[in-house]
Amino acid sequence: MPNPKPSLSLFLSAYYFFYFSLVGVYVIFLPKVLLELGYTTAEVGIIYAAAPFMRFLLPFLFRHFVSLTFRVYLLALLMTFVSTLLFLGTVDDFWLYFLANLLLGASMGISLPYVETIALASLSKNRYGKVRLWGSLGFMGIALLLGKILSAPYEALYYLAATAFLTLIFGGILIRHDTIDYPGTQDNRSFSLGKYWAFWLSVFLMQVGFGGFYNFFTIYQTDHGVSLEVTSWMWSFGVVCEVLMLYFQGPLLHRNLLNILKFATLVTAGRWLILYLFPDSIGFTFASQSLHAVSFALYHTAAITYVFSLYTQKKLAQQFFLGIAFGLGGSVGALLSGQIYGENIFLIEALITLAAFFVLWIHQKRKEEILS
Repeated sequence: MPNPKPSLSLFLSAYYFFYFSLVGVYVIFLPKVLLELGYTTAEVGIIYAAAPFMRFLLPFLFRHFVSLTFRVYLLALLMTFVSTLLFLGTVDDFWLYFLANLLLGASMGISLPYVETIALASLSKNRYGKVRLWGSLGFMGIALLLGKILSAPYEALYYLAATAFLTLIFGGILIRHDTIDYPGTQDNRSFSLGKYWAFWLSVFLMQVGFGGFYNFFTIYQTDHGVSLEVTSWMWSFGVVCEVLMLYFQGPLLHRNLLNILKFATLVTAGRWLILYLFPDSIGFTFASQSLHAVSFALYHTAAITYVFSLYTQKKLAQQFFLGIAFGLGGSVGALLSGQIYGENIFLIEALITLAAFFVLWIHQKRKEEILS
């Protein structure tokens, strides 16, 4: 693969940085903002189910009715920014704010798969991780910055709009680098989830297994006597390990991607088992956080690269990956973890992730039969 123009790497890095800064503001700070504005925890849960649900529904719409062209992508970038502005005017009304979140989820669920397709088509496997890590830096940077300077609830909404605007600017520049053909909706209709159903079930289960971590890791640690400050360092350490993996993972991605996915899934099951067996151990918990490099960074890159190679409808395939994994899997994982939270939560998450490993093994066997 030829080396991309330096400007492409620069603009991709900027897009990832501000897109995931936007995600950081939305995920880390806005739930607390809503509670301060009088929302109940149940209402916050409903609000945060809206965006993932839209990410799940969108690929089915694009499969039958819409092609992901640069015009649709630009509209999605614009609507992402508009929805953050709507937050400022609707946050005091639950249902209007819920609708604004639906718009945000739909818009962000369109733009990221489009950019991922450009990156995978234009960058070598070695280069992709070094560009993608800027998203992790954006997420961590906004967390550290706003954690120190936020003093009023509405300030977080201003930062949300600012990061959405910068995502719009740098994302818009990327359309000139799009070299992927736009399949018509007739071509998209031939896209099949059933042919590789075991793979899609595995990525769904993998993200369901992350539900306890994303939603209850902080609570789990503090319930076992770990201070909030130390827990925040655990989060940051995990992101640092993720960044290091993204930077150095290139040579690994030239190996068998399915074997990498199986390895990463099995490591993730072990990660949750460590949290279950040693809940009071700071050392073992930091060790489990180091595995974020494998269970998120390596797994995610291998998965989207594998999906890119598996289907000819490449943008649609990335949309389905985002929708099934982080959309449906994220929603079910969040709801399930709320029901099972307790001493055994990470044991159950480990078993779910182990099931994802065995289903992925089934996929590999079925794919070998199909190819033969």
